Amino acid sequence: MIPGDAAYRAAQRADLLSFASAARTDGGFGYLDETGAVDPDQAMPLFVAARMTHVFSLGSLAGEPPAAGGPDHAELIALAEHGVRTLTNGPLHDAEYGGWFASIQPDGSPEGAKQAYAHAFVMLAATSALAAEIPGAEELLDVAGAVMRDHFWDESTGTVVEEWNRTWTSLDDYRGVNANMHTVEAFLAAGDVTSDPIWHARAGRIAERIVALARHNEWRIPEHFTPSWEPVLDYNRDQPAHAFRPYGATVGHGMEWARLLVAVNETLGEKAPAGLTEASVALYDRAVADGWAVDGADGFIYTTDWAGTPMVRARMHWVVAEAICTATILHSVTGEQRYADDLQRWWDYSDTYLVDHDVGSWHHELDSANRPASETWAGKPDVYHAYQAALIADVPTTPSFATALAKRDAAAG
Repeated sequence: MIPGDAAYRAAQRADLLSFASAARTDGGFGYLDETGAVDPDQAMPLFVAARMTHVFSLGSLAGEPPAAGGPDHAELIALAEHGVRTLTNGPLHDAEYGGWFASIQPDGSPEGAKQAYAHAFVMLAATSALAAEIPGAEELLDVAGAVMRDHFWDESTGTVVEEWNRTWTSLDDYRGVNANMHTVEAFLAAGDVTSDPIWHARAGRIAERIVALARHNEWRIPEHFTPSWEPVLDYNRDQPAHAFRPYGATVGHGMEWARLLVAVNETLGEKAPAGLTEASVALYDRAVADGWAVDGADGFIYTTDWAGTPMVRARMHWVVAEAICTATILHSVTGEQRYADDLQRWWDYSDTYLVDHDVGSWHHELDSANRPASETWAGKPDVYHAYQAALIADVPTTPSFATALAKRDAAAG
C-alpha cells in the first residue's frame, strides 16, 4: 500500500478503531497509554470520552471490515451506545447542575469546571451518534445543544465564552480561539443532522470574527483574548508548550481553521461571510511556511512567536492530521496540484514517523528529531484527529463526516 491511498486509509481506519476499542471503562472511555491500555494514573477527560463516542459512531456508519481482532460492526454500535449512555448518565455528567465535568480524576472525583471546548465535543459526539441512529443520541444532542446555547453562546459577540464554574455562577474572563474552533465543527455538524439553520449561522459568525483577526495579524491567528475580544499576545509566555493554551501562534490551528472555513463557506453558500476560501488558502500557506521543516528536519513544529520564529519544536500528531485534512479539502475545491503534492508529503511523513506500525495508533508527540516524546502529550489518549485524516478523502467536503456517511448509506440502499 502507498501511504495515503484508498487501501492505506481503510487499513488505518480499521487499526485506529481496534486500538481505540480498549478505552472502554465503566464510566465512559479512558485515557490510553502508548500500548493501548487505559492509564490508571490519568484522569478521564470529557473531551476524550466524547471524541471516542464520535469516532465509534463514524466507524459504525462506515461499516468497513475490521482489523484482525478489532471491533466488528455490531461491536462498534455497542461502543457508540456505551458512549451515549455514559455521557448522558455517567460520572462525567453533572446531574445536579447540568452540563459536564471537565474530567473525572483517578480517585473518582470530578473536576468541576464547565468548559466550552469539551462541551463542543459532547455536542459533536451526539450529532454523529444521531446520524448513526444510536439510541439516546437525540436526547443527548437536545441537552448538549441547550447547554451550548444557554451557557456558552454569546449572542453579542457571535462567539462562545470559555469556562464556567460548576454551578454556572462564575464565568472566567478568558476567551479563546480553540474552544470556538471546535464549536464551529460541532455547530456545522448539528445543523447538518437537525436541519436547523441557526447552528450553521452561528458557525458562520464565529468564522467571520476569526478571519478578521487572522487577516490583521499576517494570518497567524491570535489564540487568547480578554472578555471584549482584545488579543493577549503574551499569554502563557512562560508555558509555551501548554497543551491547550500555548503562547504564540499554533501552526496546527491555522490548518484546522483553514479546513473549517471551507466547510462554513460550502455549507452557507450565498449566506457565507465573504472571502472564506481565500482566507483558508492564506492560513494554509502561513502554516506551511511557518511550520514545516523549518529547523532542518521534516515535520510541523507546534508554535511560533508573532514574527514566525519557532517556539516549541515538538511535532504533534494532530497538526499533521489536520494538514492532511486541509490539503485534501483545498485540492478538492481548487484543483491545484500543489495540494496533492503536499498531501502525499504529509502522508509519507506520517507513515514514517507517526504511525506506530507495531503497537497501533499514532504517536501523539515527537521531538525535534522525530523521536517519540511526551513533554506535552503522554500516551495515545484518543484517535479523533487521525481517524478523520484517514476518512476525509472518502467523503464530500460537506456535509460533516457523520451526515455524509449516513447519506452515502442511504443512497446505497
